[in-house]
Amino acid sequence: MSQETLTGTALPVRQWPALDLAGVDFDPVLRELMDEGPVTRVRLPNGEDWAWLVTRHDDVRRVTNDPRLSRAAVMDRQVTRLAPHFVPARDAVGLLDPPDHTRLRRSVASAFTAGGVERVREKSRRMLDELVDGLLGGGPPADLTAAVLSPFPIAVICELMGVPAADRQSMHDWTQLILSATHGADVSERARDEMGDYFTDLIGLRENSTGEDVTSLLGAALGRGEITLEEAVGLAVLVQIGGEAVTGNSGQMFYVLLTRPDLAERLRAEPGIRAQAVDELLRWIPHRNAVGLSRIAMEDVEIQGRLIRAGDAVYVSYLAANRDPDVFPDPGTIDFAREPNPHLAFGFGPHYCVGGMLAKLESELLVDALLDRVPGLRLAVPPEEVPFRKGALIRGPLALPVTW
Repeated sequence: MSQETLTGTALPVRQWPALDLAGVDFDPVLRELMDEGPVTRVRLPNGEDWAWLVTRHDDVRRVTNDPRLSRAAVMDRQVTRLAPHFVPARDAVGLLDPPDHTRLRRSVASAFTAGGVERVREKSRRMLDELVDGLLGGGPPADLTAAVLSPFPIAVICELMGVPAADRQSMHDWTQLILSATHGADVSERARDEMGDYFTDLIGLRENSTGEDVTSLLGAALGRGEITLEEAVGLAVLVQIGGEAVTGNSGQMFYVLLTRPDLAERLRAEPGIRAQAVDELLRWIPHRNAVGLSRIAMEDVEIQGRLIRAGDAVYVSYLAANRDPDVFPDPGTIDFAREPNPHLAFGFGPHYCVGGMLAKLESELLVDALLDRVPGLRLAVPPEEVPFRKGALIRGPLALPVTW
């Protein structure tokens, strides 16, 4: 790849280690990269060569919406990356470009509109109430992650997908193996294939369905010849895996609220600001380690005076964009009154997270249920003793010991 810039100077390539960061600390290496400039060069622990990193809010939006920067072209490249293995399905929606990407997402769009998400609101609230009943019935102390924060998103995404309750645990087990960076490529690939086989059968059974869940919508689109079975299965796997991201996000949210009781008390006293507060927490929490999928420049592109040559790999950091001081004054402060709040926690452009609206609904329901029904909720251990995930792409508490 080219190292040239429009100014004729070459930027150094920074090593970006895969840190097991403590708590909700912001990645110090990412902070240094942000300070160095809007476009830098990085080498991650795995893959090959180096990649451009874009960190400013407006530039991230521009890159993610630029058709000259392709996700599909990553498929056959060993781009420098955080994950030790790269096992995507060729028809995975995350690696498609428009118009194929647009066509595939259209097949399930109705499940993720405001109306589609509202369809599962009451069922989600009832499932959450049952989990909180179990938490209270078991008495303190308890692990909030195991009791509520993990089973709730699994139940909700399975409900939206049309996966029977009896199969939720299998979905969870497969998801954890796919997302793990420690079990090896063979284990992750086998888990992905097993989940794919499951959805192949389920979608096949629902061909020509009139149901409103995701697998029924995919089956109907398959029956109409709008998508292939491989595309349908790839999308189902991606949505199912993405549904569990709420566990990490909500775990970090409640770690913040339980270590900053002033914030929790304000939300108890002012329930009307909770939706806005959830948006601010989504902006502030560090959702993942390093970066996700890259893009490949299909032609020369200029970003902030840097020449991105055709063939160069480009990453964007949504975490950095959400701390851009030009867009978010005093970005390191959690400000529940922040308005507007154009955070990029769910991405931007064609690959904006299809389940973003659902994830926000789940977070709001969790805040309501746990703050209102467990008013004395607090950590059962010192904050530094809360175990966080290690060797994972998604950040969050492994357990959240609480009492009340």
